[in-house]
Amino acid sequence: MKTDQLTKRCGYALAGALVILGCWHTRALAHDDHGPAQQDLKNKASLVRIIRESTERFHDVRVAQAEGYALNFGCVSGSDAGAMGLHFVNGALLNQGVLDPTRPTIIIYEPLPNGTLRLIGVDFVVFADQWNASHHDPPQLMGQLFHLFESPNRFGLPTFFTLHVWAWKDNPTGMFVNWHTGVSCEAFNGQNP
Repeated sequence: MKTDQLTKRCGYALAGALVILGCWHTRALAHDDHGPAQQDLKNKASLVRIIRESTERFHDVRVAQAEGYALNFGCVSGSDAGAMGLHFVNGALLNQGVLDPTRPTIIIYEPLPNGTLRLIGVDFVVFADQWNASHHDPPQLMGQLFHLFESPNRFGLPTFFTLHVWAWKDNPTGMFVNWHTGVSCEAFNGQNP
């Protein structure tokens, strides 16, 4: 067999293999729409959507205050990880220990230079002793695992589980991390809004 014919046959065989591989890959991706990674993305998107729908009214901090949320801990900032902002805690929800995506324990705002507050996210908190008394696994909300804050901590609270959801301000380091690198406490004047 001549070299040209061999090259041509190998080329056809390689092209055929690539077509088959491409078809297999496309089919595998189509079937992966219901796989664990895809389901995780759907759960994350659903959680953020529910939180946005449930907290839309809290763009006006006075509405949050009228519904029992009050500023606690001042403006929470870190040395190099960004900040958490102003935490408006609903004590009644905190003491219930119930996790409900439509009723966040904490509404989070960022102080702006013009003296107003910008709604940036929510925080779900449950005390560890309270949770562990009736559950064997750490808390999670729609597939998102909570972070553990041990005592003693900067908030003066007993050990607790927390899940921040930055539903109203994109966080470069993630939607569900504790610290937001794009949030600042510089404009906070120490006054309760």
